[in-house]
Amino acid sequence: MKLESQFIGQSGAFLDAVERASRAASMNRPVLVIGERGTGKELIAERLHRLSTRWDEPLVTMNCAALPETLIEAELFGHEAGAFTGATKSRVGRFEEADRGTLFLDELGTLSMGAQERLLRAVEYGEVTRIGASRPIRVDVRIVAATNDDLPALAASGEFRADLLDRLSFEVITLPPLRVREGDIGVLAEHFGRRMAAELEWDRWPGFAPHVMDALEDHPWPGNVRELRNVVERAVYRWADPDMPIAHVQFDPFDSPWRPRPPEHRRSSAPVAVRAGADAAPAPTQFDSIEDLRAAVDAHERAILAHALGKHRWNQRQTARALGLTYDQLRHCIRKHALMEGQD
Repeated sequence: MKLESQFIGQSGAFLDAVERASRAASMNRPVLVIGERGTGKELIAERLHRLSTRWDEPLVTMNCAALPETLIEAELFGHEAGAFTGATKSRVGRFEEADRGTLFLDELGTLSMGAQERLLRAVEYGEVTRIGASRPIRVDVRIVAATNDDLPALAASGEFRADLLDRLSFEVITLPPLRVREGDIGVLAEHFGRRMAAELEWDRWPGFAPHVMDALEDHPWPGNVRELRNVVERAVYRWADPDMPIAHVQFDPFDSPWRPRPPEHRRSSAPVAVRAGADAAPAPTQFDSIEDLRAAVDAHERAILAHALGKHRWNQRQTARALGLTYDQLRHCIRKHALMEGQD
């Protein structure tokens, strides 16, 4: 992933996407960047601009989802004084601001049909007309657009103009989600962790305890690299002993026993599914693959102990209390699973 002009990652899927962006940068053609939230679409857009012949001209960004539909067209194309209520003076739009440079349109799929029609004309003829004006203005703009929507499906259903999609999709770069980027989670976690440790002015980087790194690798990362960065930086700054490997990580910052709950009337009232009959086939679960029950139970018990010890910073009496064990029982479990402070 890119962070402060760096691209960090070693997986083939990630490197292929970066290489495709590098090759497309020199082409004076529109590019679509597709990917889930947090995968770095805006950073690929910046790469496309910086490696192009327009690198010393403006890179103008507009989030199409951040403005109400009534203001999108005025923001994109500008307006003349008196064009609508509140338009007290003329204003250039993003197309004019990006003249000779690159215009990055984020969340493209949220554009209204009216804005799509005007955008189509701008792409096709290189002209924009301010709202309230009668004469078009020539602009030289390269468009890079991003979305996490399935634009071909939206075009097929009539929710996105198929002719606009054709003109914007000279090249399509689809970014892989973090969960399929083999080997990148550990590399990124180390990078974000070291950077946060430096920000906190720690003398050294203690690294992560093995059970924490396992948890990071196993997490599905719905928020991708952006979520990983937040999780790692939060774990580092909350850790009180920079001489010990970080042994606790919290994925959900809202997780708390005192978290407010939604009122009863807002909770789902969907009926709970019940078994239709004795012969109904059970849904497949993660337990179907277990071949050694004792080993699976031991591994699960060890993971719980490691997590609890890290959470309580190896205070064994607090950990025992949290797990409902006596101090001697906890000590027995620690010896059983070879969990030594500083090792795990």
